[in-house]
Amino acid sequence: MNTIYPTYSHIYIEHEAFSYPIAQDLIKSHTDSSSIIEIEHYMDLFGRTHQNFMAQKYSPALILAVKHGNFLYPGAPFCQDFGNQYFYYTSFAMNCPFDCEYCYLQGMYASANLVLFVNQEDYFTELTKSLTKHPVYLCISYDTDLPALEKMTGFISRYLAFAARWTNLTTEIRTKSAVSPASFAAGIAKSVLSRSIMAYTLSPDEVISRFEHRTTPLSKRLLAIREAHSAGFPIRLCFDPLLAIPDFESIYGKFFVQVKETLYGIPIQDASIGVFRISDSYLKKMRKARPNSAILQYPFTNEDHICNYGRQSKKMISFAQDYLKEWIPKENIYTLE
Repeated sequence: MNTIYPTYSHIYIEHEAFSYPIAQDLIKSHTDSSSIIEIEHYMDLFGRTHQNFMAQKYSPALILAVKHGNFLYPGAPFCQDFGNQYFYYTSFAMNCPFDCEYCYLQGMYASANLVLFVNQEDYFTELTKSLTKHPVYLCISYDTDLPALEKMTGFISRYLAFAARWTNLTTEIRTKSAVSPASFAAGIAKSVLSRSIMAYTLSPDEVISRFEHRTTPLSKRLLAIREAHSAGFPIRLCFDPLLAIPDFESIYGKFFVQVKETLYGIPIQDASIGVFRISDSYLKKMRKARPNSAILQYPFTNEDHICNYGRQSKKMISFAQDYLKEWIPKENIYTLE
């Protein structure tokens, strides 16, 4: 009989990672020492072939590792750079605690286990080298959802303390969680928070309930936005990806009205709009992992190995723009098909 273990019931830790304070804190908080397993390198476990991504999503393990090599990566063409020349992202973690059916991570990784890199100071050392040369716009919650992991990791709090040293560092923290940003803004100067954009991915509840498993309802995300504004963070709204679902205009129309009415009075720095888009190689893996997913089995248009909704993409983006430009200046609305 197969046993489904609780989330993060097992911790796999690289021998090299044991001495780091972050690793020690996580070990101390883990009451069952028998489920702490030493490994040589995280990829020996994370990168194994023939893993079942979906099975692991039900009971993911935690892998603690030391990051080597690149700490900063140029922003991907799939993502908006919001007009920033020096656009980078970094990954303090690999994989996400949520389980969205359209997530590209299931096409990129063989494993659904969560990797945390415990040598955060090495990231700061590498980032310092870039900051001494030019401004940096950095996305830190890129291949994961750091706010959803903050209680466990403290990554954002430590990062913001580092960011206080650099006036030419602008940060984006993207999330689908409803974690109050006040939990990691305590003790951080307002001048730092004003350069740290809280970017909330928003979807209609009909999409959340069907395709964004384990995420928070729209009402709670909107409440978190109000709390983020009160704490001193600039607000970015991310309507990405728009999904081609039945009754698209009716569902998304009501959704945009709800967002506007709920956030009335809160200044929005900018907004991004994007349709679902994915490389054909990733989509092939995702369809294999989720053969019954309606959203992944859509007959996409393949253009230069990028799958999207084809001509329908422009209509979907235009539809969203028409709603958003009623309360967000058009020049502050960024789009990507």
